[in-house]
Parts: sequence; C-alpha cells; structure tokens
Amino acid sequence: MEEQYRKDNLSWDEYFMGVAVLSAMRSKDPSTQVGSCIVDDDNKIVSVGYNGMPRGVCEDDVPWGHGEGLESKYLYVCHAEFNAILNTRNGSTLNGCRCYVTLFPCNECAKALVQVGIKEVIYKEDFHGDQVIYQASRKILALAGVKVRQYAGKDLVINAK
Repeated sequence: MEEQYRKDNLSWDEYFMGVAVLSAMRSKDPSTQVGSCIVDDDNKIVSVGYNGMPRGVCEDDVPWGHGEGLESKYLYVCHAEFNAILNTRNGSTLNGCRCYVTLFPCNECAKALVQVGIKEVIYKEDFHGDQVIYQASRKILALAGVKVRQYAGKDLVINAK
C-alpha cells in the first residue's frame, strides 16, 4: 500500500514569512524587531535582513530609543528590507522577486524595493498605516505597479528560548 504524503506542511508564504520572523529575532531593537526575506520566482531565498545598526557600528554607542535629534534610533538603524537588499550576494538580481516582511515598509524602504525591481511585497503587520510615511509608501508601491498584500497564512510563533 502506498503511503500518503503529509498535507499539513507549510505553504510557500508560511515558509518565507517564517524565515522573516526568524530573521527579526536577530534584531537588538528593544521595541520593534523586523525581519525580511526576499525570494525569486523559483521559490529560492535570495536574501534576508533584519533591522539593526550598520556594519561596524557598535550597538552600545548609539541610542535605541525614540528620543529627539541625535538621540533617536531612527537616524541610525538600517531597516530589514534595506538590509535584505544590501545583503544580496553572488550577483543575484532582485528584479521580479517577492519581499516578505514582518512590518509594512516605510517610504524609504518602498523606494529601495521599487528601485531593485521587487514585484510583490507580502507584509505580516501594519501598525503605522495612518502615518504619512506609510501612506507615501503605499502610493509609491502602487504607482510603481508593485503588488502588495497582507500575509494570510498561519501565525507562526518561533520559540527560540
């Protein structure tokens, strides 16, 4: 008798969002951990990233809070999507790829995603949709013809403890 294969395995969306969630766990940001996973049409991971300080910058030497002026982390942190773009290796092209991200991209990341040719953004959460930079992000992505959709798969919780 032939054995049946498993039918409760992860979908591609669940798998890649799981990689993004796992990547977010590398972030040292005390309030917001974001991960990103960029995938090609063959469902191969091209790159991953998480929000953190630029390479060579000691996390102890910069602020991690929401302060004003030079005390704001936002002046220093590289976002997950931006890091995933920069982490691409071996001459891989991102043109036509999909980007899975745990938090809806800001306008700066949206511009970068458009510039490298990302064709679709799949996001898990959108806490800041009413803020102008996220409204601009949606407009940038729409004007560039980038498909945007909210992740609808299983809510994967990765317990690394």
